[in-house]
Amino acid sequence: MLKSKTFVKKTRSGGIMKIVREHYLRDDIWCGSEVCTECKQEETVLQKDACIESNLCSFPHYLLPDTNIVLSQIDILEDPLIKNVIILQTVLQEVRHRSAPIYKRLKDILHDKEKHFYTFTNEHHRETYIEREQGESANDRNDRAIRISTKWYSDHLNNTPTDKRLKVVLLTNDRGNKEKAEESGLLTYRCKKQDTSVTSVPQDETAVLTSNEITSSKVLFPEHLPLSRIQSGIKSGTFQQGTFRASRDNYLEATVFVHGEGDDSTEVLIQGLQNLNRAVHQDLVAVEILPLNQWVAPSSVVLQDEGPKEDDVTEEEEAELKSGPSGAASRKPTGRVVGIIKRNWRPFCGMLFLSQIKEATRHLFTPADRRIPRIRIETRQAATLAGQRIMVAIDGWPKHSRYPNGHFVRSLGSAGDKETETEVLLLEHDVPHQDFSQAVLSFLPKMPWNITEEDMAVREDLRNLTVCSVDPPGCTDIDDALHCRDLPNGNQEVGVHIADVSHFIRPGNAMDLEAANRGTTVYLTGRRIDMVPELLSSNLCSLRSSVERLAFSCIWEINDKAEIVKTRFTKSVINSKASLTYAEAQMRIDDANMNDDTTKSLRGLNRLAKILKKRRIEKGALTLSSPEVRFHIDSETHDPIDLQTKELKETNSMVEEFMLLANISVAQKIYDEFSECALLRKHPAPPPSNYDILNKAAKSKDMVIHTDSAKALADSLDAAQVDGFPYFNTLLRILATRCMMQAVYFCSGMDSDFHHYGLASPIYTHFTSPIRRYSDIIVHRLLAVAIGADSTYPDLMDKHKQSALCNNLNYRHKMAQYAQRASVAYHTQLFFKSRGILNEEGFILFVRKNAIIVLIPKFGLEGTVFFENKDKPSPKLIFNEEISGVSVAPSEPEPEVKRAKLDR
Repeated sequence: MLKSKTFVKKTRSGGIMKIVREHYLRDDIWCGSEVCTECKQEETVLQKDACIESNLCSFPHYLLPDTNIVLSQIDILEDPLIKNVIILQTVLQEVRHRSAPIYKRLKDILHDKEKHFYTFTNEHHRETYIEREQGESANDRNDRAIRISTKWYSDHLNNTPTDKRLKVVLLTNDRGNKEKAEESGLLTYRCKKQDTSVTSVPQDETAVLTSNEITSSKVLFPEHLPLSRIQSGIKSGTFQQGTFRASRDNYLEATVFVHGEGDDSTEVLIQGLQNLNRAVHQDLVAVEILPLNQWVAPSSVVLQDEGPKEDDVTEEEEAELKSGPSGAASRKPTGRVVGIIKRNWRPFCGMLFLSQIKEATRHLFTPADRRIPRIRIETRQAATLAGQRIMVAIDGWPKHSRYPNGHFVRSLGSAGDKETETEVLLLEHDVPHQDFSQAVLSFLPKMPWNITEEDMAVREDLRNLTVCSVDPPGCTDIDDALHCRDLPNGNQEVGVHIADVSHFIRPGNAMDLEAANRGTTVYLTGRRIDMVPELLSSNLCSLRSSVERLAFSCIWEINDKAEIVKTRFTKSVINSKASLTYAEAQMRIDDANMNDDTTKSLRGLNRLAKILKKRRIEKGALTLSSPEVRFHIDSETHDPIDLQTKELKETNSMVEEFMLLANISVAQKIYDEFSECALLRKHPAPPPSNYDILNKAAKSKDMVIHTDSAKALADSLDAAQVDGFPYFNTLLRILATRCMMQAVYFCSGMDSDFHHYGLASPIYTHFTSPIRRYSDIIVHRLLAVAIGADSTYPDLMDKHKQSALCNNLNYRHKMAQYAQRASVAYHTQLFFKSRGILNEEGFILFVRKNAIIVLIPKFGLEGTVFFENKDKPSPKLIFNEEISGVSVAPSEPEPEVKRAKLDR
């Protein structure tokens, strides 16, 4: 059946164009229900037993939401409890035009087979398509189309012979639409009523506070400027655009990172509630730079929002905020937020702070991330939600409210429960951790898997070599293995063999797209979240001993001075002779009685690695430090039973040196072949201001740290020794690490600065860990094309797509690091939970006006210790007292880094 519209249109040149639009209608579009016997459908989505435990709907039913329900209640639709939902084509198209983020979330739900959401193309069905009537608005027409489709579904399913008649429930909060639907005999509920009726889980009514519900009439914040004024202000230079970054240590302070041309970027300091002006961490904002005489220094106060109070900041807090260092040298460019360009809100994890008012429905939610402000929500479920980790979404932030308004999304579980806390840190750091979909798993090789004759024909057979791997204890995803053997000419052959993951993951398939999205494997304490399915990560790709594996090999001929004579790359087949831990490899090297081929290979590698490392350090490579700990986990309870600082051996350095050498060799090769689209990694040099904390610490011991080059910094750190205080040098290296910029992936055709500051290398990439890093898979594909071992594809040669991929990889890598640190911090707390009081040596890293930042090296533990009495004029007066459970030995107050004895 065909509908057509014909109209004429005047062209720019003055001509007349006749346009005919055809709209095809069909009568063979499926309803998608398992109970239907009329539709000749190949597959169904909507279940036969579609019943959510509900006080309103005790019978089997499908939900059919209108557009506004989808736009305002997408969090509810994402809940695992909500299933068997019909999304009309009319609704899908409206959502697409009105909100791209919600449209993407809706599409994700539709693709989730476990949710049983079905898209019904009502606009092309002969019985549900309607034309817009004369004088009818587009919105009214769409509402009518939704009612017509609901009526069709109700009639269609009632014609099906079944013991339990399925009903279709129209969800709408539009009063007019609801009344008309009920007049047509349709079962209709408001979303609020439907949600509060669900009995399976403690759902909230998701009430959204509007401006007229706020009791305070006092205006606390300036009005945000409209986008048109912001755009013209940015164009004229009156305003600057940047990313808002809230402070972890002071809730009344933030910085806005303003991107400039090239390396010309600025950080603008924002202080005070009104100047922050309702911006939330990671929002894109417009700022106005204040006059020079209003510039201030960063505050030296640690200030945390302590919860409900008057809708204003206390005078004491404002006074403390302004009590930072004086002097023009310490002042920073200072500004105020004048408008929000783009919000970066998401559902936040945290806990409910119950109101002290009896039977109150308005409560404050405290996010787990200190950089996010508390959120005011309205709920009648407060007693149930107390003590639980929950998710809350922000709805808005009126100018007369101290806090933003939001609504409850879902409960994650009891606070303190290990599974719940792990879920919180994964969600807070945006780590994809859902199970791999069937679409992804369908691209795994069929088992049993074996290397074929076709594989051997295009690969170099290196199974005879004495290859071994050296990894941390318990490692199952073994990316790399090495070998070293003497050559007849007196030189040595060294090989780095890397798992050939790109053989199993082909470009553009579901597994490849999933790996690209995840970006990296995330290692939590006691749990690993793989980038690729376990069959690959721990089995077929893992270079385990005594099994044949596919590899990508980088092989050098090296002379006695560890100088490279020749380099070659090849796809290969290897058979590792040993899977060793760092300790086991070190024991072999040190044991003079062991002289087997594997041990000889290790000794050759170790000797060359020492020369390579010495040469790197002479060129200016940095040796920095960060306190790392390792847990011993109880096999039954999975609780930490012991905790110790990681001990690095020579074999750690041995493996590192050859991985670095392989990465540098591959980087040069792929850049030589593909100068516009090579995926590389760089480490920018820190700006001089980054070294302020390091210089201040060195100055406390009458030392000078030279930071004009990596070589100068490395030499200064080597010379920074204090008699009787051996850990001082390690402390300086820890501080130097915090001065560094983040290393990032980039596309060679989109940048001109390739230098890696920390490694003192002119070019670098990641090649050696493709099981756990997607960047390495791309590098493998580039190298394979470069040596003629594989064919290219369009996206690989597109520098713009490569650059976009790099942005995601940088984000995922950063979030993975943060999640790993959070997991260590949580398990450290579990370890101390039943230990009582421990006496350990600790160090004061920083002195603030009202607190000290303390590091306990043995446990890698760092925390803020507040002074009990704020009226004390100087920290020196209370160093002999016990402060929040920490005993601090007497010490001079001036230095930024001091020794201290700590009682936990």
